[in-house]
Amino acid sequence: MGRLFLKYLDSDRIYTCIQCKSHLSECSELISKAFHGANGKAYLFNSVVNTYTGKVEEKIMVTGLHKVCDLYCLYCNKVIGWKYEEAYEESQKYKEGKFIIERVHMLKVTTPQSSNQSFTNVNRNKSLELL
Repeated sequence: MGRLFLKYLDSDRIYTCIQCKSHLSECSELISKAFHGANGKAYLFNSVVNTYTGKVEEKIMVTGLHKVCDLYCLYCNKVIGWKYEEAYEESQKYKEGKFIIERVHMLKVTTPQSSNQSFTNVNRNKSLELL
């Protein structure tokens, strides 16, 4: 096996995998919290990192027929959500290329700002917040 390279998001607020704490997305990439998956609430993101997708499948969802693929955490290989590849209904086209991560699979991480800007990147205290 080769070496696994993970992307580190240098942002004050990010979402991480609940299992392995790999960075998944910045809070600024969150589009909507109004989605539901098999395990409850889910969030729609514009972009994600440290993930890979499975094979594309057609699935009938509450909003109609979509082509989707499972979304996996790159580090722990856990299914954390899915990616919308194609939407057949015109009203659902905005989802194409976007990512869903189920809330039960992620943590929101906040990094308090340091009062001394020169040490901000060195002395950050990270706190985990369950969603």
